Amino acid sequence: MLKNCIASILLLFVIFTAKAQDQLKQQIAQIAKPAKGIVGVSVLGLEDRDTLTYNGNARMVMQSVMKFPIAIAVLHQVDMGKLKLEQTIHITKNDLPENYSPLRDKYPAGGVNVSISDLLGYMVSLSDNDACDILLKKLGGTKAVMDYLHKLGIKGIAVNASESEMAAGWEVQYTNWCKPNEIVNLIDMFYQGKTLNKNSTDFLMKIMTETSTGPKQIKGLLPVGTVVAHKTGKSGTNKAGLSPATNDVGIITLPNGKHLAIAVFVCNTTADLSTREEVIAKVAKAVYDNAVKK
Repeated sequence: MLKNCIASILLLFVIFTAKAQDQLKQQIAQIAKPAKGIVGVSVLGLEDRDTLTYNGNARMVMQSVMKFPIAIAVLHQVDMGKLKLEQTIHITKNDLPENYSPLRDKYPAGGVNVSISDLLGYMVSLSDNDACDILLKKLGGTKAVMDYLHKLGIKGIAVNASESEMAAGWEVQYTNWCKPNEIVNLIDMFYQGKTLNKNSTDFLMKIMTETSTGPKQIKGLLPVGTVVAHKTGKSGTNKAGLSPATNDVGIITLPNGKHLAIAVFVCNTTADLSTREEVIAKVAKAVYDNAVKK
């Protein structure tokens, strides 16, 4: 009798969970409509392992989301003793092309030594394109990043072009792509300490939490003070009004202390920026509210 009762309760729980997930997917589908493009969402409860996916295996243009796996690749070299956070790199004016770069704004003439720690902060927290390419060069190029990702078993992420290469040709950005489910898989591996040692994991979590870009995206509608460690990515818009990428991925800390890995990509859309960001914010809020209700 007791076994039958427990089995019935477990069955009801499974049915309820499946129903709640279906409702949330339907809600996301409605939220996605104004994007006028492809919206990809992947969510994973980092403690309870609940998952949700919506176009989670679609190939999405990454733009600066690629700086998350690049940062992991750099910090892996730190963990291996091949690089040091306090190690400096000499930066010349030639290292600072006309990309988006707070680093170049601070040192327009170059001729400075900047630590790898600071370059990582510029690249992740400020999404600095020149800092990204400087670190890529130090690693040995995008191939080094891809080799490391493949060693981790990550196959649904492609980092094939630098920021400067993307800036030089519109179509190049499409060579840097990822599947929402795979970037969440990488976030999970990172959070669980399977990619980096504790010091490097803590450092990257810190600079992701300090991200200042995309305040109206994942964080946009969450309660004030919600801790979000994230990395954004955004393309330009061409003359036809097409925007290949408006993205945000990261980790949300819930009120109960648990965490959600989340990726929201808005790809190949003709909607304006405020609409694209609102879609991301509404998806994140729907996912957050669903998690808090449990």
